[in-house]
This record gives sequence, structure tokens and C-alpha cells, in this order.
Amino acid sequence: MTHPNQSWQFRAVSENDTGQLGTALASAFQPGLVVALIGNLGAGKTRLVQSIAVALGLNRQDVTSPTFVLIQEYAGKLRLYHFDTYRLSDSDQFLELGADELMASDGVCLIEWADRVDDVLPRDLLRIEIEITGPEERFFQISGSGPISKAVVEKLRIL
Repeated sequence: MTHPNQSWQFRAVSENDTGQLGTALASAFQPGLVVALIGNLGAGKTRLVQSIAVALGLNRQDVTSPTFVLIQEYAGKLRLYHFDTYRLSDSDQFLELGADELMASDGVCLIEWADRVDDVLPRDLLRIEIEITGPEERFFQISGSGPISKAVVEKLRIL
């Protein structure tokens, strides 16, 4: 039985550590997962997405921040939908991108700046909060709020 406020923490002292976290996350991901990436500018949200994508069989160079296009789609071992909501004015713009359909799909949605659209995110959500603690050091707080996301946290605990 899992704890309702299940969370897991990870401290990265280098970009390589962030890459290892991305690999671990990718191995724990399940179809239908929605991931909220929250952190300041430069916290490493896109870098984490790149490492997840590489672990799912994609090229790191093909994975870029969707700041201006708002969403990127990648087909690896799992289909990834990579959103950047930084430039959106409200949740309605997010939904106009087809986000609700993609979040209900069998792909994995990775949403940068997810706190800007949290009112329309699903209840089952993997939250990854990233805190900058040094030039290359980051602190990750990862929590699940439903069956799919909690299963990911549980897998991370045993890796």
C-alpha cells in the first residue's frame, strides 16, 4: 500500500546526475502519465526532459525547449508530448493546444512551467519541483497524486 502523499527526493550535484535521474524516470514511466515540471528559469527542466527522451531512444539534439512552438511531440519507446506554458496567458490557451486530449492519451505529457496551468491538470499528476542549489546542483522533489504517478514514485524508491 502506498502513502497518499508519497514523494521522493533527489539531489544532483552535476548535470550528469540530472541525466541519471532522467534515465531512472524514463524507466519508471507508464503510458498516460502527466508530469508537472516546476522550477525557476535555468533550473534544468528542459535538461531533464532531454535525458528522459534519450533514455526512451531519442536523440538529445532533437529535444529542444518548446518555448516558442509551445509543444513538441517525440516518438520513442513511449510517445512524449513536451509542453512549455511559460508564454501562455492562461489555462484556456493551454487547452486550445489540445492539451486535454494529449493528457488523456497513452503518451507521456511533460509540462514545463506547469504551475501556470495547474487548474486544468489531471488529479493523477507526477510533480517534479526543481530547486537550484548551486551552479550545477539541483534538488528534486518528486511526488505522485494518483495511481499512475504514485506507481512511478514507488519505482524510483526501489531503483
